[in-house]
Amino acid sequence: MSKMSARISFTSADRDLLQSSASWGAEIAPDMADHFYTFMGRDEEMNAILNASEGRIHRLRETFVDWFGEMFTGMDNWGNSYADRRWRIGLIHVRIGIGPQHVVPAMAVVVQAVGERLRAEGKSAALQESLSKICMIDLAFIEQAYVEVAAAAVLKETGWTEGLFRRLITSGAGAM
Repeated sequence: MSKMSARISFTSADRDLLQSSASWGAEIAPDMADHFYTFMGRDEEMNAILNASEGRIHRLRETFVDWFGEMFTGMDNWGNSYADRRWRIGLIHVRIGIGPQHVVPAMAVVVQAVGERLRAEGKSAALQESLSKICMIDLAFIEQAYVEVAAAAVLKETGWTEGLFRRLITSGAGAM
């Protein structure tokens, strides 16, 4: 988490601003979940995944509301527990078939909807920037789960070493 915070310049001022706005974040979280799942539900493939089992969409929506609120509270001041929770969210996405091609655009919809809400309610541009930073950190953790699960599966199935796997990816990318 500290490396990701440094990479995106997520500072103590960002943390303070988000924490001071935690009640507002909790208040708007259900509306943001509505934006997120309305967007996701318009995609036929995603709609099938979201509704594949009884109550899944309800559970996912509850998780979204919790996730959204945690961006403001930081759980453990944006430490290891926070990072681990984001990682586990990524693993759940992988397990149920929600791919990066769905998550990234949906996160963009959330960032846009939050921005509109911030402006409509006269909130600061600084709050929008802080929230955008933590959204991108969260997205990086969630997306990393896809990469690591895929790599682990290939290594397990093939018996390749990690070094060989990385060389194959690098040479494959160079050939494209």
